[in-house]
Amino acid sequence: MSETQHIVFQPYLWKNHTLQPGTAIACRTVEDGQRRMDKARAGLLSLDGAVLVRMAVDEELGDYGEPECLATMGDIPGMEDDMAA
Repeated sequence: MSETQHIVFQPYLWKNHTLQPGTAIACRTVEDGQRRMDKARAGLLSLDGAVLVRMAVDEELGDYGEPECLATMGDIPGMEDDMAA
């Protein structure tokens, strides 16, 4: 098995009153992803929200581990439900 670590920066944008995912960005390292998150938090990227996740992936078996949330900012799907509870 050749399990690798994938780090993904997932942006979100409000379009037509619906929170939509933007194009996910594969990051080489957690630090690379954190730099993107820092830019988003500073307002340097035109985003309404973002999440940075890491997961173990075995591409040979098509096995994807449970995503680990490393950082979030702004509006994220499902977060509205958490805030209302």
